[in-house]
Amino acid sequence: MTSYTFSRELRLLTPAQFKSVFTDPKKASSAEITLLAIPNGLPHPRIGLTVAKRHVKRANQRNRVKRIIRESFRQNQHAMPDIDIVVLVRGGVLELDNAQLRTLVDKLWRKLSRRFNG
Repeated sequence: MTSYTFSRELRLLTPAQFKSVFTDPKKASSAEITLLAIPNGLPHPRIGLTVAKRHVKRANQRNRVKRIIRESFRQNQHAMPDIDIVVLVRGGVLELDNAQLRTLVDKLWRKLSRRFNG
C-alpha cells in the first residue's frame, strides 16, 4: 500500500538544502506562487516552503497557505519525480480561497513534473 504521510524525510530542513535549490533550478510559476526545483538523487521528492511576512502579514494567513500547499504535496508526492522543491509565495495568494489555492498548486506540481519528465 502506498504511504501518503508527510514525514521529516520529505522536507527540506537546513539552510544548505534550501540554498542548493536556488542554484540553477527549473521553475514553474504563477502570479502568486513560484516553484523552484532541482534533482535530489533520493528515491522521493522533498519540499521546502517560504512564505515571507513581507507578502503575507498575519501568521494565521501564512499557516493557512502552508497547510494547503503541504497537503497538496502529500497527496501528489508519488506522481512527482525525485526532486527538491522550494515554494516561494507572493502577496497575491491572499486573494485566493482554499479551493482556488489548491487547484493552482496542483497545476504547478503537474507543470514542474513535466519539466523533469520530458
